[in-house]
Amino acid sequence: MTTAQPSLPCAPWEEAADGPDADAPLVLAAPGPHGPVVHAANPAALTGGTKRGMRLTDARALTPELQVVEADLRGDAEALRRLTLWSRRWCPWSASDGADGLVLDTTGSDHLWGGEAAILADMEMRLADLGQDARLAVAPTHGAAWALARYGDLRENCGPSALKARLAMLPVAALRLDGATLLTLRRLGIKRIGDLMLIPRATLERRFGRDGRALMTPLRRLDQMTGDLPEPIVSPAPPQRFRVVHRLAEPVMDPQPLLPEPLGMLCAEMADAGQGLRGIRLELYRTDGTASRFETGCSQASRDPAHLLNLMARHFESLDAGFGFDTLSLEALRPEPLSAAQIRLDGGVQSDVALATLIDRLAVRLGPQAVQLPDPRESHLPERADAWSPAVRRADLLAPGGLGGGGMIAASRERPVRLLHAPERIEVLYAVPEGPPVRFKWRRKPYVIRRHQGPERIAPEWWRARPGTRLRDYYKVEVEAGERYWLFREGILGDGRGDTPDWFLHGLFA
Repeated sequence: MTTAQPSLPCAPWEEAADGPDADAPLVLAAPGPHGPVVHAANPAALTGGTKRGMRLTDARALTPELQVVEADLRGDAEALRRLTLWSRRWCPWSASDGADGLVLDTTGSDHLWGGEAAILADMEMRLADLGQDARLAVAPTHGAAWALARYGDLRENCGPSALKARLAMLPVAALRLDGATLLTLRRLGIKRIGDLMLIPRATLERRFGRDGRALMTPLRRLDQMTGDLPEPIVSPAPPQRFRVVHRLAEPVMDPQPLLPEPLGMLCAEMADAGQGLRGIRLELYRTDGTASRFETGCSQASRDPAHLLNLMARHFESLDAGFGFDTLSLEALRPEPLSAAQIRLDGGVQSDVALATLIDRLAVRLGPQAVQLPDPRESHLPERADAWSPAVRRADLLAPGGLGGGGMIAASRERPVRLLHAPERIEVLYAVPEGPPVRFKWRRKPYVIRRHQGPERIAPEWWRARPGTRLRDYYKVEVEAGERYWLFREGILGDGRGDTPDWFLHGLFA
């Protein structure tokens, strides 16, 4: 039995990498029963006394300069699910072990890797390639592997002969008990598992109940850890794979006329399962053993053979057939639930389907990065709020309120039609104190402001901004030639965060 505890809460750190200082105390916050609690902390925060599970208010009392980012619990759970399936490269049985670990039943498969020590070394290397620092342990039982991975050495291999002696040195927290039971054991003076092993079983049954009455009693957990009580692994079934392989009777130079039959079989199989695909992979195998692979994405889950065939037609323009193809395969990528849609009475298609079809065709011809849609995000800063993402990867494209559903994203304030990728510094020739500039120079051309509107003050986002970041005062200005621009002053005099404020041009109005 092998248990791994990877460092899963890592995605929010990357999100905050351009905000707080990397060496500053930083924690991930998660909802708790009495307010936010610390879900994870970086080394700087741990050095200051912050601990996992601590209330966020107490952590800030210990470290006033603590930076806080909301934890992505759903994202961590999805990452752990994918990691569970990925870890089946070592054995056929794997499952998630709580919210922060994996358990693998390597019985009968460790010899394929050269032994238990070799399989642990390979796990450590491959997890490190994924950017995950993990604690690894091999033990005869699930409970023992769980305990050694969290309370033992960084990489530990414990055999059956030394199991009880090694477990006796671990704290009672390694028994996977609830907080109330652990508190009772500490009050009784039982600190290690070895102390619990010396107590008669009848005494433990009278104090904590029998196995049949409770599932998390110290005696039951101890029996599971030592192997006296079985604890099988419930390995989740892998996701259904939709793939059709079509072997040809003789090689062909142009396989395109042969695609409708296997493509129809693939779509029919997905229809029976109530699934649709967001991408499709075509593999063509030549007689000399080489293969050509093509992938095409969809902006909306689809199982329309005609539409998918049109998306793949462009890949045949520069296809090298060699001596011919004798095998082809079609595989659905990123399957999603897709219910049957009712056709309109006039025989036409829904507007959302027409929009998705148009996006797919443009993405195939121009490239998936060329067709993008607005991706608004919750942020006060314009350059963060106004983001773009490829349309073929947007899962919310045709959701209620999305673009396909007829909804519009309404801005709370009027924003420029064109927003610069990064604000450009301007040279202010004359400015009214605490007001907009009267004259400024942008790209070596002077401008005289005829009228202005503002200011609109935008404060820095304290949860991700670096110390010393200054606020912004935005102005809508109109110059003598009639053009309208969006300017802002970064900071104000006397704010204690810098010298004379700088001016920037951020956008252009129509």
